[in-house]
This record gives sequence, C-alpha cells and structure tokens, in this order.
Amino acid sequence: MTTKVAILGGGGMATACASLLTESPETAVSMWVRKPEVAEDINVHRENRRLLPGVKLPEAVHVTSDVDTAVKDADFLVIAIPTEFVRQALTTLKPHLKGETPVVSVIKGIERETFYRPSEIITDVLGPRPVVALGGPSHAEEIARRLPASVVAASGELDLARETQQLFSTDRFRVYTNLDIIGVELAGALKNVIAIAAGICDGGKYGDNAKSAIMTRGLVEMTLFGASFGAEPSTFSGLAGVGDLITTCMSPFGRNRSLGERLGRGETLQEILSSMEAVAEGVNTTRSVYNLAEQRGLEMPITTEIYRVLFEGKSPEDATQTLMTRPPREE
Repeated sequence: MTTKVAILGGGGMATACASLLTESPETAVSMWVRKPEVAEDINVHRENRRLLPGVKLPEAVHVTSDVDTAVKDADFLVIAIPTEFVRQALTTLKPHLKGETPVVSVIKGIERETFYRPSEIITDVLGPRPVVALGGPSHAEEIARRLPASVVAASGELDLARETQQLFSTDRFRVYTNLDIIGVELAGALKNVIAIAAGICDGGKYGDNAKSAIMTRGLVEMTLFGASFGAEPSTFSGLAGVGDLITTCMSPFGRNRSLGERLGRGETLQEILSSMEAVAEGVNTTRSVYNLAEQRGLEMPITTEIYRVLFEGKSPEDATQTLMTRPPREE
C-alpha cells in the first residue's frame, strides 16, 4: 500500500526529506514550493540550486506551487518552513489542508511573538491534530547525500512516533522514538543559540578549550530551560540535545555557527543577515529564549551574552570577558 507524503517548504531540509522518503518504493512524495518560478526551476534541473546545490532530486518527487495538487490524498504532511514564516504560510494553506492529516515537523525554533514551539504554532493555526517532531543531528547537505545519520521522532502519541519512525527509516537514516516532544523541540531551538556562541569562538580564534566549554555549559542552559517547561532532562543528553548541539557547533554547514564566526571576525549582524540565502533560526530564538528566561528567573549567562551581542551592540570580545570573569561557583 502506497503512503502519500506532502512536504510543505522549498528549502534544503524539505529537499533532503523528499530525497530520503522516495527511497521507499511504497512512498509517493510531493513537494509544495511557494514560488512558481522556484518550483519550475527545481523541476527542470532536478536540483534545488539555491538552497541545496549539487544534489540531484529523484524524478519520483513531484514539485509544484499548487498546494491542492501537492496535498491531495496525503497521508502525512511534512512541514519544513522556517519558524518566522510558518504561521503566515499555514494560515494561507489552511483551507487546503485536511483536519485529520498528521504532521511531521522538522522546524527548529521558537516563535518570536508568542514563544510557541513549532508543534504549538501548527495546532494553533490548523486546529488540533497529531504532530510529530523530527529532531537530532541532521544537516540537509549530508542527508541528501545518504551519509549516515540518526534522529528521534517525538510525539505524545507513541503509535504515531512509531509510524513516523517506519516512514523515514532507511539503511542510512536511523530513527528512534521519543515521547518528549517538548524536550525535542526546545533542544532543536536552543542549540542554535549555543551554536552562535561556538561560532564566535571560531571567529575570534579562542581555541578548542573555549569552544568545548561553551558547548558543555550551553548544554546545561538548554537542560535548565527545557526542564522549566516540563521537558525531560534526559532528552538533552540524547540525539535531539547533545547530538544536535555537537553537529550544529562543529559543522561547516551550520548556519548559526557560521553567523557566529562572522560576528567573531568583526562583521555586524545586519551585514551577515543581508548576505545569507537561508534563515539562521538562532537569531530570533535568542531573543525569545532570553525573554522567557528573564520572565522565569532562569540564569542563562551564555544566552544572555549572545543576546547582548546580537541586539544591544556588545562586542564578542566584551561578551567573552563577561563570561570569563563571572563570580566563581560550583559546576
């Protein structure tokens, strides 16, 4: 029996998911792209030349800007739209989407105005429906090239998590299940904040010791923040937490790490953002996490200093000095 999957989004992760899912002959994949000219270009060249260049998209993937064609008879929706655009996109698409179709979210961020996680935005706009968060170390550039990767499918409904596990699993893409969707989504958002700090270490040439400390203490902040919202602390020790954190902080593909590196070299945030093709989710997430931490009285010094650098004009060097000269304490 064929499973029909409709992917909403035209970025690198959407394209990688399309390639991955078509490995199963029992899965039919369509991909909705907002701009007709982009859909046409991908169809003609069988390649997302702007956001995932050099990777051929299988002929079996049908790319279209007609949402009705894309979602017709879909058994699953995969949403791969940046957090800052997902509410507007889903509001437009809502009349075309069936209420009962389960959603797999590969979004990693927190909404700026509401502080909602991706699954909360989805159900807020589309109404109650089953949602799975797919998280973990999963750069699109590597998934699309069939390099080995492992992730988690998180949902409060174990059966749905298992269905997603079966849908996405291949011999090069291993999927675990997890019931802690809060933790998986928050980990996916928070690691982007720490990745900016790790990038500043690279750009400022602070060395491996400094970067290791940022990642380790950053994980403490991630766990503290997640636990305050009811997430399981153990989730942050798994693939969605430390796993994704390592990849995002170390990989040359990491947009947030690269943004931080450029900050560390002395570029301004506006200079960096104006030259980027894809969205660095960590910028808006930093603002949201900082504001929420302030509201809850959570001590998150790395997040605070990244906020100061991004939005208050503090220099990366001064932020580093602030972190290094904090009062002594126990680990």
